[in-house]
Amino acid sequence: MEFVQNFPFFSIILSLFSGPLCSVLGGKAARRVNLAVITVIGAMSAAVLAFTVRTGEAYVYLMGHFPAPWGNEIRIGVLEAVMAVFFCVIMLLCMVGGSLERALELEKEKENLYYVMVNLLLSSLLALIYTNDLFTAYVFVEINTISACGLIMIRQTGRTIEASTRYMIMSLLGSGLLLLGICFLYDMTGHLLMSNIKEQVEILHATGDYHIPLLVTVSLMSVGIAIKSALYPFHAWLPDAYGYSTLSSAAILSSLVSKGYVFLLIKIFYRVIGFDIVRESKIVNILFVFGVVGMIMGSVSAIRENNIRRMIAYSSVAQIGYIYMGLGLGTTAGVIAGLYHIISHAATKALLFVAASGITDASGDSKDFFDLTGAGYRNRLAGIAFTAGSLSMVGFPMFAGFISKLLFAQAAVGSTRKLLPALIALAVSTILNAVYYMKTVIRIYTPVGRKKAAQRGFRTITAADQKAKSAALVFFIALNLLLGLCSEPIVRLLTEGLQMFA
Repeated sequence: MEFVQNFPFFSIILSLFSGPLCSVLGGKAARRVNLAVITVIGAMSAAVLAFTVRTGEAYVYLMGHFPAPWGNEIRIGVLEAVMAVFFCVIMLLCMVGGSLERALELEKEKENLYYVMVNLLLSSLLALIYTNDLFTAYVFVEINTISACGLIMIRQTGRTIEASTRYMIMSLLGSGLLLLGICFLYDMTGHLLMSNIKEQVEILHATGDYHIPLLVTVSLMSVGIAIKSALYPFHAWLPDAYGYSTLSSAAILSSLVSKGYVFLLIKIFYRVIGFDIVRESKIVNILFVFGVVGMIMGSVSAIRENNIRRMIAYSSVAQIGYIYMGLGLGTTAGVIAGLYHIISHAATKALLFVAASGITDASGDSKDFFDLTGAGYRNRLAGIAFTAGSLSMVGFPMFAGFISKLLFAQAAVGSTRKLLPALIALAVSTILNAVYYMKTVIRIYTPVGRKKAAQRGFRTITAADQKAKSAALVFFIALNLLLGLCSEPIVRLLTEGLQMFA
């Protein structure tokens, strides 16, 4: 075994144990530890990606060197490594971009606790990506839930406490359904290891045994994860959670947490049940319907919003719908489109949240649309960044969102029965995206008189005034352009990784 093969295990353990370490440190020291941990894990993940691409094979790592059921396993292939790298990059940029807001909004004595939650959240995301054990996945789902709830409510305002309570209730409902599905699978197969479960499920499917219980199990797990990832209509917790938490929390929650759950669902479909069996069960058809409805209704809700943060939050509902629509197509191309959209949406949505923060900073800290008039002139970099993110969400060529929509359209062509509704949903959703994002771009570039701006407490902000946020915005824009202009190697990696995955 080469030393680099230990890195996924090291990554999970490093982020897991850096959480308690931050609890005994001061705020500044905890911040440095957090940034260092994310950077180191990102570097290790990149090394693992290079290794899996070079070998062309996935490998299994036995933790403690004991086989199941006494030991535990993680499984690493190209797909897992790609996701780990992108998750670390996005989280690092979110933490850097939101550093100014954290300093202003968090109580000094609670600042280190924030980094405890972030480190535990990173650990749970990595575990969901790498684990080969279904019950271990559930354990880290709960760690993810508790950490995300802590990130929402740490501001201790009325709205954040209400949002975190709503998030906890909905999330625990989803976790309960997922746990029921795991229990049923264990009862039918006698295993918790994903590869062993899949072998038994294939036997059960071939013999026709437990057909109805297996269908119920897959349904429970799908609905549970749909609730946790805010698929419409299970999204009621999302607008307040994203709209009133700290900037870093909103960016991380919208770009990473929901995507971690979706990746777990893809892993269950491929590594636990078998995608052919899932497709035969017709569950993908239900996911397709909910995904299409979510694409439209999320955008409609965003159009009605006059608060820029809540508008971006509702946009996430629509984008989650895109991913489930891709899964619902029931084809490999649809899954690859969904995987690419996980990456592109993570990069774009975090960009929009950080850029929106720069715009509101220049508008008297108001998030109301009326007060954003002319903000693109008062904070030029934030205006450019928000425009870039908006163009990406609409699907403008050269940006990440264009590639996502192109892949979804190509995948729809390969599904005869779902071709027409998928293409109609893509077209309608794109028009609706243009309505609320371009409306905002026009608003921030509508001039306002200096006298009126002074009366309303507006101020001019340069890139030098907010160095960390400016650096994050520049990197986010570059990442978005990279995904839009150099998509072929990434799609090839995802395709190769999915073949290993299956």
